[in-house]
Amino acid sequence: MHIMSETHRFSPRLLKSAVFGANDGVVTTFAVVAGVAGAHLSAQIVLILGVANMISDGLAMGLGDYLGERSERQMRNQSKQEVRAGVWHTGLITFIAFVIAGALPLLPYFFGALGLPIDATWQFPLSILMTGLALFGVGAARTIFTKCPFWRGGLEMLGVGAIAAIAAYVFGALVEQALVGV
Repeated sequence: MHIMSETHRFSPRLLKSAVFGANDGVVTTFAVVAGVAGAHLSAQIVLILGVANMISDGLAMGLGDYLGERSERQMRNQSKQEVRAGVWHTGLITFIAFVIAGALPLLPYFFGALGLPIDATWQFPLSILMTGLALFGVGAARTIFTKCPFWRGGLEMLGVGAIAAIAAYVFGALVEQALVGV
């Protein structure tokens, strides 16, 4: 596996892994935040579930990317040395991007837990803002390599994240109502 290509400074495979990891990290972690907020649970529960999701899902994504890359290379009948030499890069990039991006929606809750002066009523709105900026930023950044307009790339990723977040919030609220009604 080569990290550099002739036309790009970053391998298209690693770009895919970075974008996929960052997108999934911020979307799934914020979906947990939104679901917990929709159920009106505490900031402590947001942090517990958010960190657990970020680490476990990040590992699963990174290992899944590694296994997928390894399987693809094995199908192409590359030598075992070639397969071993490059497949770990994609998994590592996916994991790192997932954890970094996944931490962003949790920052307002971390700051609150550390005693910084963030009113609890502002934690979820700040998480929304940080998530939106992260999604737009990752989407816009990928256009450096794809030649797509930056605003289109940013809006595409923001749209995907918004759909997931709205669904998580609504289902969190519905589950809370169903449990309270029991």
